[in-house]
Amino acid sequence: MNFLNLSSQIKSINLIPQIGVLSTIQQVRNAQLWPDWRMKKDVRKRIATSEYAPLKLRINALRKNDILPPEIREIADKDIQALPNDAVGIKIVPRCAITSRPRGIVYRWRLSRIVFRHLADYNKLSGIQRAKW
Repeated sequence: MNFLNLSSQIKSINLIPQIGVLSTIQQVRNAQLWPDWRMKKDVRKRIATSEYAPLKLRINALRKNDILPPEIREIADKDIQALPNDAVGIKIVPRCAITSRPRGIVYRWRLSRIVFRHLADYNKLSGIQRAKW
């Protein structure tokens, strides 16, 4: 009897990932991943831009091709307008990875100048030394 009871418990343990416990844990982590809603919005735009980039490149090649008839070029114009607004690359704003500040970004480290200076002061950035003279 004990063996049958143990085997049923093992089967129930194996079913835990199928129930969705891991996806719930992952959702909680995603809720705390971004400093604010602006950063989350910017990441969403970056994902959409990278997803639609190959399609947009091909459609733009059709739009700007002078050899094709105007009807095909008009269809390509409508296809570009049908893409989501987040797929436009110009809407992406470089932000600080820690504070989500949109201005004064040190691009190489993806940090704002304020956070960069603070981390450099306390020797938290590898290979960065505060200027002294």
